[in-house]
Amino acid sequence: MTLQAKINGDIRKAMKARNTDQLAALRSAKSAIMLEATKEGLSSVDDEVVLNIISKLVKQRNDSARIYNEQAREDLAQDELNQIKYLLPYLPKQLTEEEVRVLVQETIVELNANSLSDLGRCMAYLINKLKGKVDGNTISRIVRNELSNK
Repeated sequence: MTLQAKINGDIRKAMKARNTDQLAALRSAKSAIMLEATKEGLSSVDDEVVLNIISKLVKQRNDSARIYNEQAREDLAQDELNQIKYLLPYLPKQLTEEEVRVLVQETIVELNANSLSDLGRCMAYLINKLKGKVDGNTISRIVRNELSNK
């Protein structure tokens, strides 16, 4: 079963259960998926594209929640965070910060990176390798930290 079909089935389940947060999250995912599919004149997209779309939606919701918290709008921030928890099961298992740190250290050795000037090379390699498993901001922060310590 493709991710797109799984999302469609879960939308039906959410409608029957009257779970409005889950329904809103899944409908926004379905909308983004259908928009991407119609760009190329298709009726469905690959699972890799769906993963990219869902990770993008999760990132947008995290950013929105952070902004709402800064503006003292905890009610809106909580809505965003509730929707994130319904999108996360469609993504691959997220890596812990310690697992990312180990991978970053291995990459630095592998690419023979010595200073912050090698940041771009390391980031390009790691983002491609860890796509969907960890947020890019986390990777960037850890790579900067590790390269600064060299």
